[in-house]
Amino acid sequence: MDLSNLGTTCVIGLFWGDEGKGKIVDVLTEYADVVVRYNGGANAGHTVVIEGERFALHLLPSGSLHGGKTGVIGPGVALDPAVLLEEIDHLRGRGIDLTDRLKISKRCHVVMPYHKAEDRLNEQVLTGKDKIGTTARGIGPCYADKMQRSSAVRFCDLFNPNEFRERLGRIVRRKQAVFAALYENPEPLDAEAIADQYLRYADQLRNYLCDTTSYLQHCLQHGRKLLFEGAHGTLLDIDHGTYPYVTSSSSSALGVPSGAGVPPSAVQSYVGVVKAYTTRVGQGPFPTELFDENGERIRERGHEYGTTTGRPRRCGWFDAVAGRYSVQMGGIGHVAVMHLDTLSGFDRLSICTAYTVDGKRLDEFPAEVDVLERVKPIYESLPGWSEDLTSVRTFEDLPQAARDYVLRIEELIGATVSIVSVGPERSQTIFRNG
Repeated sequence: MDLSNLGTTCVIGLFWGDEGKGKIVDVLTEYADVVVRYNGGANAGHTVVIEGERFALHLLPSGSLHGGKTGVIGPGVALDPAVLLEEIDHLRGRGIDLTDRLKISKRCHVVMPYHKAEDRLNEQVLTGKDKIGTTARGIGPCYADKMQRSSAVRFCDLFNPNEFRERLGRIVRRKQAVFAALYENPEPLDAEAIADQYLRYADQLRNYLCDTTSYLQHCLQHGRKLLFEGAHGTLLDIDHGTYPYVTSSSSSALGVPSGAGVPPSAVQSYVGVVKAYTTRVGQGPFPTELFDENGERIRERGHEYGTTTGRPRRCGWFDAVAGRYSVQMGGIGHVAVMHLDTLSGFDRLSICTAYTVDGKRLDEFPAEVDVLERVKPIYESLPGWSEDLTSVRTFEDLPQAARDYVLRIEELIGATVSIVSVGPERSQTIFRNG
């Protein structure tokens, strides 16, 4: 894989998030000029490990860890100023200064304290299958207000203090009335205190304010190479995922144009990221989920606990039906298979090649969540391997069984596996075909 010839590229998760996008973005940033987050908010968690140092990023693009690269937070991102300032300060304390190389879109919608309160209150009153499994970071209510329009706040609004205070007062009065009607003992909201707090945030972030849409257009016109970083994963997309157990943004490859403000033709390459097995956090259907010692073994060996919440991830065998669906929808040309090293030591491995439901074979990923909850996976069994893969650096040096496993995934999902990860470090990355 010739990384220098990828052109403007998007890195996107193909399952339910947590695939390892942060590492791939970090690796590819070396060949880019600008790294762009285009969706999601602080409910995302991208982890990068550099020479034993672990970095967990929630709003900042993963490419921010590279000196000399510009990071952009696009208009499709739900911006939590408090979280962002914490991340900026944290990186500064570790010797990474983002002065003059971070740009935040004026058009970002802002996560407010009442969004987080609404997230918590709403999840508390939901029961059983109605629970979504939210991270309670206020992202869903922020996006809901974005669509409501009259109750939304954009980043640029914070720089018109008088108008912001007036609008915020009206919004808070409506929110309090709604909360009082729907929930028991909602926490009080102080519009003046919120305004003071967010105007302080605005003052601290003033130098990062940018019309990023114009900036990215300028970059494209002058041949600068962009790298788009998707948050979450394709199966969590608000339109195309396992609805309603999804996130609140366009988290597939289809979200790049609207979330970043670039034409679809701007992206030349799509790199889809999967694990060598499948995981999911929170509620929702998961056809290949394992409830036995194999699932627990994958969880512990893969350290499968959420970057944002710390919740244990649900683990299962690789689902090629879901992977194929995401590849086809996103026009994915290259795939990165992560955590191949986690599967070392299994005598046999399984890949789901199709489903059965109501006695019938199903080769397509169903839209209906109730159907997906009832499907039974059809498995193909492959031999495992016992070797430790963490020091392997070429595809040819992988055990034959590991190579066969990767090539079978490639065949089943219909996209070339160009990258294989055998550990968290940058150096623990194998590139095929160059």
